[in-house]
Amino acid sequence: MSTFLKARGPVPVVQEIDVAAAADFLRLFHAENPAAGPVEPRLREVRAEIYMTGTYTHTPEELTFGARVAWRNSSRCIGRLYWHSLQVRDRREVNTAEGVAVECVNHLREAAPNNKVRPTITVFAPDRPGRPGPRIWNEQLIRYAGYAMDDGSVIGDPRYVDFTTMVRKLGWSGGPGSHFDVLPLLVSAGNGPPLMCTVPGDAVLEVPLTHPSYRWFESLGLRWHAVPAISNMCLEIGGIHYRAAPFNGWYMGSEIGARNLADIDRYDLMPIMAHLLGLDATNDRSLWRDHALVELNVAVLHSFEQAGVTMTDHHTESRRFLTHVAREEKAGRVCPADWSWIVPPLSGSATPVFHRYYDEAELSPSFVHHPDSVDRGLGHWPVS
Repeated sequence: MSTFLKARGPVPVVQEIDVAAAADFLRLFHAENPAAGPVEPRLREVRAEIYMTGTYTHTPEELTFGARVAWRNSSRCIGRLYWHSLQVRDRREVNTAEGVAVECVNHLREAAPNNKVRPTITVFAPDRPGRPGPRIWNEQLIRYAGYAMDDGSVIGDPRYVDFTTMVRKLGWSGGPGSHFDVLPLLVSAGNGPPLMCTVPGDAVLEVPLTHPSYRWFESLGLRWHAVPAISNMCLEIGGIHYRAAPFNGWYMGSEIGARNLADIDRYDLMPIMAHLLGLDATNDRSLWRDHALVELNVAVLHSFEQAGVTMTDHHTESRRFLTHVAREEKAGRVCPADWSWIVPPLSGSATPVFHRYYDEAELSPSFVHHPDSVDRGLGHWPVS
């Protein structure tokens, strides 16, 4: 591609690895994996490698453990009970934009065999001193375009209007113009210009939404993708930054039904639902929003179940999370949790996670948002 992006501010410089961070991780790995043997020989090996090269290389076992513990430490995730089952696709040999794009598509295909979504992460080449690793610009591997109309309305997802505008300037011709056009992937080798790639249709598992009681719901033409693969967070393990490491679990219904489709700054379906349900939307005391929100969430859960696609509900996941907390406490570990994210956006006080407080701690390994990645994921980098 001939179109380049102009970054705001200085380009981040990749520094040498912090020896203390590497040592802390290795001690944790060996403490929780006694079969790995004593930690001292590995510490000497890693210190010598950092001294010679400014960085070091995780063993496959260390990488798998680090990725899983990063999920275990994710304070905003309610679905951590199965952190130990995370499938780790080690693709650290891949550092080209083309290679990353191909493996992102393969990730989507492998993450949902026979419609059964399984927690998966693909780890690409890390940052190294003087050699930044690849970047995935998209916030998630699958997101829908937002087309800004002249009258101020939006076709599609308003959250991605800026990103859609950016990829259009980079040459994307756009999709059919529906509310659910899948955005292309933007991938760059380090801080270089992005390569734009269309996601093949067979890699996008989508569920058309219907309602078990209302036949008219199907006429809305709603659908949603089934693999929520976050792609703009950095996996940090023992001082090493894997800036391209897309990962997914499975959806909790309220993420779609009470946020993506319902938020005012997203698809904002509550007024439409209220009208079709015959609710009085002129009086807040009629609780029309609550009624409409429940029916939308019923449709989401019903549709995924009918399609045989993995999904959980917020009541079940709340109970699972407290099981996870109990297990972590029994293991003598802190379980960090952000209450505002753990409590579901629908019927929060009706779930057990609402009625308690949680520990707040920043643990490592971890998934971290870097400001430049957040900017890219929302299309806030101007095209020259």
